[in-house]
Amino acid sequence: MLATSSDELSEVALQPGTGGVFSIEANGQPVWERKTDGGFPDITELKRRVRDVVCPERELGHIDRKGS
Repeated sequence: MLATSSDELSEVALQPGTGGVFSIEANGQPVWERKTDGGFPDITELKRRVRDVVCPERELGHIDRKGS
């Protein structure tokens, strides 16, 4: 994530938890929640969702073109 969005992200942090919790937030907004979204995201989907929160106008190159 830092390689793709280093100008937009000031930090990437991991917080240990228990009970099967796996969630990702960007700027305080939920990006992925294991129970709601069904498992764990692949990197392409995760990059797209983080981008949509932190800088929606930015293109992700080949990642955006694949879905078109």
